[in-house]
Amino acid sequence: MWVDDERNRLTIEMSRPAPEPSWWVRCWAWLCGRPVTPETTTDVALELPWRHRWDHLPKRTAGFGFSRHDYDEARRRAEEIARTTLGDELWRQVRRAGFLDLPSRLYPGVTYRLRVGRRIEVVCAPGVRAPWHYPYLCINPTYPLPEAEFFAHLYLYVRDHEEEIVRVAAPQPWDQALGRTF
Repeated sequence: MWVDDERNRLTIEMSRPAPEPSWWVRCWAWLCGRPVTPETTTDVALELPWRHRWDHLPKRTAGFGFSRHDYDEARRRAEEIARTTLGDELWRQVRRAGFLDLPSRLYPGVTYRLRVGRRIEVVCAPGVRAPWHYPYLCINPTYPLPEAEFFAHLYLYVRDHEEEIVRVAAPQPWDQALGRTF
């Protein structure tokens, strides 16, 4: 897939050969007594990264076989995802200031400072006691993602599902780059 920048729309490259049907598709077709056709191979392009273990990969990489072009393309798509998720104005604010502050719905006077590729910083108003002993919350994605895309995920979670952030975040005494983003 590639993006036509002039019209800002997705176009599918037709010159690519059709991928080989997966074992599951071939087995299912055989069990049902149906031939393997393009209609029965629609699930081949679907990625399911959460079904794999990613612990073997070096930090801040997407894995072996990812070329510089693949990284550039993934980061470009991630910027588009983040801009679309946050909206143009908020994304400009993040790019300009380097962070986005979201007030907590659960803890009055507490603000989550989201930064692309970094841990969440917990900022408290004067006189407000922090809900954690440490000023940073560490949350890493399950599988490697571009920093901007994971930033968009965190934004939605903090905005709409703060309880989940509170449940899974690991309070940390220092700031650092996230491990499974690139």
